[in-house]
Amino acid sequence: MIGDAETKECQLKDPMDLFHSGQVVKICAPMVRYSKLAFRTLVRKYGCDLCYTPMIVAADFVRSAKARDSEFTTNKGDHPLIVQFAAKEAQVLCDAARIVCPFADGIDLNCGCPQRWAMAEGYGACLINKPELVRDMVRHVRNQIDNPRFSVSIKIRIHEDLKRTVDLCQKAEATGVSWITVHGRSVEERHQPVHYEAIKIIKQSMSIPIVANGDIKTLKDAENVHHLTGADGLKTAMTFQWTAVAAFLYGEIGVLLVLCLPFISPLRWQKIFMIPLWSKMAVFWNKMFLTIIVLLIILFLDAVREVRKYSVTHMIEKAVNVNSNAFDHIQMKLFRSQRNLYLSGFTLFLWLVLRRTVTLLTQLAKEMASHAALEAQVNDATEAAKKYMAEKERLQEALSEKDISKKKVSAETTDEKLKEIEHLKGELQKTSNALHKANNDVIAVKKQSEGIKREYDRLLKEYERLQGSLNAAEDKKDL
Repeated sequence: MIGDAETKECQLKDPMDLFHSGQVVKICAPMVRYSKLAFRTLVRKYGCDLCYTPMIVAADFVRSAKARDSEFTTNKGDHPLIVQFAAKEAQVLCDAARIVCPFADGIDLNCGCPQRWAMAEGYGACLINKPELVRDMVRHVRNQIDNPRFSVSIKIRIHEDLKRTVDLCQKAEATGVSWITVHGRSVEERHQPVHYEAIKIIKQSMSIPIVANGDIKTLKDAENVHHLTGADGLKTAMTFQWTAVAAFLYGEIGVLLVLCLPFISPLRWQKIFMIPLWSKMAVFWNKMFLTIIVLLIILFLDAVREVRKYSVTHMIEKAVNVNSNAFDHIQMKLFRSQRNLYLSGFTLFLWLVLRRTVTLLTQLAKEMASHAALEAQVNDATEAAKKYMAEKERLQEALSEKDISKKKVSAETTDEKLKEIEHLKGELQKTSNALHKANNDVIAVKKQSEGIKREYDRLLKEYERLQGSLNAAEDKKDL
């Protein structure tokens, strides 16, 4: 069975690493009578990433040593290698997997072979109508193979009702299948066109790698199918996507650390933000901010969905007390989904913090500039006030000296005025005495005048009487 005695000692590779490499995985599909060791060695020289053995009936492989020696040969350089089995019983598939586990990197359960003999025996494509059996076979292999890096995959065909295919894939994913190969034809179809749109829908419904199969004959065909379906690149795209988110998160942390450096003041940051390049970018800043917010929210919600899905699966498996080795694959997916949740959550949070930090720095710079202007204004006002106070003190001293001189002049003037007043009082007294004397003379003259007037009146009356007497005497003479 082993072509190289040293093969047991070789370091087996993890096929899942291929899906995380960031490149489309080129796989040589299992072909009856062709995919033997020599053929695999040849295609590996031409850049084939992953090789399958031809389909081996698990029951014959477990029962017959001759079958093992004829059906499975390998050597030290034949890695990564997937052994494809046709099986219909979980324990038989487990026994076959334990046999090849030391020499291969994984097994693949064939659920897509449409040959009549295979379907008549219960193998191949008839298993797509038995999702519970497929789930049990995958689970048993996961439980009984101790190597967590040993992959367990399935190859299927699609149903006429694509919902049944998606349901089958999701049940297989829940049990820890590593990846699913989808041949884009139904069981009845042979040479009809491959339904690449169906593969794309399945890929969009899953979180594990989906390998497209059907009518891929050249490398150009592989590239075209990859662009059409996204298959072989689901996990690669997710890995690149979350790598970009992680890089963005580290970039946010770096920018925040630089913004928080104590020796770079907000005023300096404002000068940096006023550089013409930033001014041009500011026009698109709000649109870019909202776009990144929307993308991060979508990624965060997707991570929440993944965590809930694998957490529910984990609890169901615990409830039925399955061997803990069966959880290795699911726990790995749960860990990755939780990691993605933290990455997207912290990235979203720090993006908001970064926006707020820039806004606060800008506002603080404006406040500091305003404060500096006010402080300069206050200093100017203080200097002016000090100058005015000094001028006031000088004026007060000058006024004090002037008041003292005024008081001296006023005292002298007062003395002179007092003396003048005393002199005036003496003159007034003299005048008063003279006036009193004059008044007495006036009264005496007045009395004398009154006596003369009375005497005049008497003489006038006497004159009138005499005149009357004289007139009377003249009248008598005339007679």
